[in-house]
Amino acid sequence: MKTKLVLLLAICCIASLSSAQDSTTTPSLKISAYIEAYYSNDLANPADHLRPGFFYSYNRHNEVALNLGYIKAAYATERVRGNLALMTGTYAQYNLAAEPALLQNIFEANAGIKLSKKQDLWLDLGVLPSHIGFESAIGKDCWTLTRSLLAENSPYYETGARLSYNSNNQQLYLALLFLNGWQRMVRADGNQGFNLGTQLSYKPDDKFSFNWSTYIGEEGNGHNTRTRIFNNFYGIFNLSQKWGLITGFDIGIQENEDGPTSTWIAPVAILRNTINDHWAIAGRVEFYGDPDQVIIGSEDGGFKTLGLSLNLDYMPVSNVSLRFEGRTLSGQGDYFFNRDGQRSSSNTFLTTALAISF
Repeated sequence: MKTKLVLLLAICCIASLSSAQDSTTTPSLKISAYIEAYYSNDLANPADHLRPGFFYSYNRHNEVALNLGYIKAAYATERVRGNLALMTGTYAQYNLAAEPALLQNIFEANAGIKLSKKQDLWLDLGVLPSHIGFESAIGKDCWTLTRSLLAENSPYYETGARLSYNSNNQQLYLALLFLNGWQRMVRADGNQGFNLGTQLSYKPDDKFSFNWSTYIGEEGNGHNTRTRIFNNFYGIFNLSQKWGLITGFDIGIQENEDGPTSTWIAPVAILRNTINDHWAIAGRVEFYGDPDQVIIGSEDGGFKTLGLSLNLDYMPVSNVSLRFEGRTLSGQGDYFFNRDGQRSSSNTFLTTALAISF
């Protein structure tokens, strides 16, 4: 209780800055909130109400739950910016379970300063949104209700320093990051290695954008650290006013204690049709291959699964969405469970979610 009170007081302190001015411009302070509740039914009917362990969002079965709720204060002037967001929900409960208790309700907490008067060059430090991938924890910003396998098993957030540059025509974005690790707020004990990230985004027009993000770092602790090299590529194509396509591909390489390195891959494609201002549909096909269990463990000695999903969205007003999704995964091993508690090579689940932002 004391921890939450301290965090709430921090937001109030930021809010008090709205009456101040710096030497260049009047500060801007924006308070926003997001709430997303869901119900998911896994046809395997898990007794503990918990879906497979490689899902961190919408992972409770047969119960109405809060996936993510947060309140955010965003402060900005011409040369200074800062964000502080506190969250709760099953996303925070499971995705930040390894973090210290004091930090498990932090969604975002960072401060930035503009380094050049003429160029859009910024240095930001703190807890930042991940520079990897086209999906975030915020459902309203994603084309599908549930997150893809590659998003669930790569960082949603990161902690460190980010040096970023945005070109004057807004077509090119570059970033260099020094991080505490692969989705870590606190560095692992005994891990003193460098963890670096890069991002290159290119958007020549409103019809196409391309992104390439990388990560290289030491994973593990003490003498058990292993070098991890990771690449994320994706393109967003606005094919017409109604049709859009996202294609993405992840590839990671990690050294082993002995023998060859391990590699995992994750391609995905999402096709979306915006029927009108209130309705949209989307279909997804994806694959996740982790034969050496670097990211996803499996008792069968390797994880390989193909996924398909179909999504229907209803937006009665601009800041509210009611979404429905059917999704199935089919593996080359027995990674899942069926209703009788026996191992199965497939998993099917239905999810609905109601989200509001203000």
